[in-house]
Amino acid sequence: MKKLLGILLALALLLSCAAFAEEPAAPALQKNLVILFTSDVHCGIDQGWTYAGLYAMKESLAKDNYVLLVDDGDAIQGEPVGTMTKGEAIVDIMNAVGYDIAIPGNHEFDYGMDNFLELTKKASFPYLSCNFNKNGELIFQPWIIKEFDGVKIGFVGVTTPMTLRSSTPRYFQDEEGNFIYNFMQDENGEAVYAAVQKAVDEVRAEGAVYVVVMAHMGNEAECSPWRYDEVIANTTGIDLWLDGHSHDTEQVVTQNKDGNPVLRSGCGTKLANVGYATIGTDGSMATGLYTWAQDVSAVNLLGLENAGLEAIKAAKGALDEKLNQVVASTAVDLYINDPVAKTEDGKSIRIIRRAETNLGDLCADAYLNQSGEADIAFVNGGGIRVQLNAGDLTLNDILRVHPFGNSLTVIEITGQQVLDALEWSVHSLPGEFGGFDQVAGITFTVDPTIPTPVVETADKMFDHVDETMARRVSNVMVGGEPIDPERIYKVASHDYQLLNQGDGYTMFEGANVLQESVKLDNQVLIDYITETLGGVVSDGYDQPYGQGRITVAGE
Repeated sequence: MKKLLGILLALALLLSCAAFAEEPAAPALQKNLVILFTSDVHCGIDQGWTYAGLYAMKESLAKDNYVLLVDDGDAIQGEPVGTMTKGEAIVDIMNAVGYDIAIPGNHEFDYGMDNFLELTKKASFPYLSCNFNKNGELIFQPWIIKEFDGVKIGFVGVTTPMTLRSSTPRYFQDEEGNFIYNFMQDENGEAVYAAVQKAVDEVRAEGAVYVVVMAHMGNEAECSPWRYDEVIANTTGIDLWLDGHSHDTEQVVTQNKDGNPVLRSGCGTKLANVGYATIGTDGSMATGLYTWAQDVSAVNLLGLENAGLEAIKAAKGALDEKLNQVVASTAVDLYINDPVAKTEDGKSIRIIRRAETNLGDLCADAYLNQSGEADIAFVNGGGIRVQLNAGDLTLNDILRVHPFGNSLTVIEITGQQVLDALEWSVHSLPGEFGGFDQVAGITFTVDPTIPTPVVETADKMFDHVDETMARRVSNVMVGGEPIDPERIYKVASHDYQLLNQGDGYTMFEGANVLQESVKLDNQVLIDYITETLGGVVSDGYDQPYGQGRITVAGE
């Protein structure tokens, strides 16, 4: 295993990018320092290199080098093992693997502020952030120094202000709805630039020869004015910038405010790569990636047996235990199939993709409620997979309802776009359509006898509504009031439909995004049932065909 691991690491180095070499600096290290970094693992504990492979990598490199292992955020969310343990299983693995430092990403807050802050107490490593604060007081230390051979290396943490949009806003508010937690966000980015500069200056004043920024900022246009290049261009004193958030693998050299070079590295997601930054005995610096390019699991190929693997097994065991845990109950059967009609051979007839049901109402209500701000909620019938019988509900039951891992998202669109979306939703009636939406906050009438006015693209996506034809949808009410085609409405659903044109919903393209990929769909349903309904589904959901939000003309 050790020989094979060495070969793979050498190959990965050849495939990676040595980004830059600095002029030698003093004092000198007696051995090279390798900073391994992960980001946006999103609970991919046994994907790519796996945490077991990461543990082995760290141990192998430590034979001839100083090694530090750090994480740049979004570790605890993204798979059931994180959702069902609210991140605890992931922190346990990170403890076992031996992380030295971490920073919060935007998804560290997905299970609530109190939960994340408790997790940080269980971590055997410190969290850093120079801009995450409560009423102006930093929550975590902004920087830390690691020292080797008398050489001080400063680490500064910074978290994207986009967190307030991509997590649940109410987690950052007090009981009156006032934001008490923030990330020093402003319109021009100056507050974040100042926070980073302050931390860098402080760590330099403490004798740091090198400064490494651990960031969850990203390179996407929507992250402006807090993109990594914008922060670097407005600061000085940074040598290495290890970045996350965008899931990219860019290895670039960019210039700081004084025109000096800064090495920036991203390492992708799900442990497909492990990033590294090296500081040599001659003072040279470089960044790159260890890329897992094998089709076989790292655990199987390398024959791994180590603390990382044991932690993965323990996490999966904890997941199995959690999945069988009873978390709520339902006093009524919740349907995706017709409760009465059967096929000629007695089989159930699925209706969730062409008609309202009580389970559809429940799922849509969950999105409306958990968004905290939406006027309307849509949930595609194709994303509601099983029905629930009256009785106890386990976490596995909920997971089977929403198994795809889509995430709560909120956008702003016009009433006209809402009307077009409804026409697309019902365009296949009386036939099935996976994009047939279950709804909340809105009611309407549909007449399937009217030919659909929807025009599709060649790829079967929504193109437009032919206004020379009659519309199927009428009597549309939002919050009990007639819909206004020119008004802006806040719509909650998941990223699949609102951001990724899932089921052909192209009319949402370019919409203003208020919340992005906040929490997993199954967590949305769990939280609604346990927090808002008190753990019991009963009143309001006792009618199999729902509450009459979708009225079919002539029935």
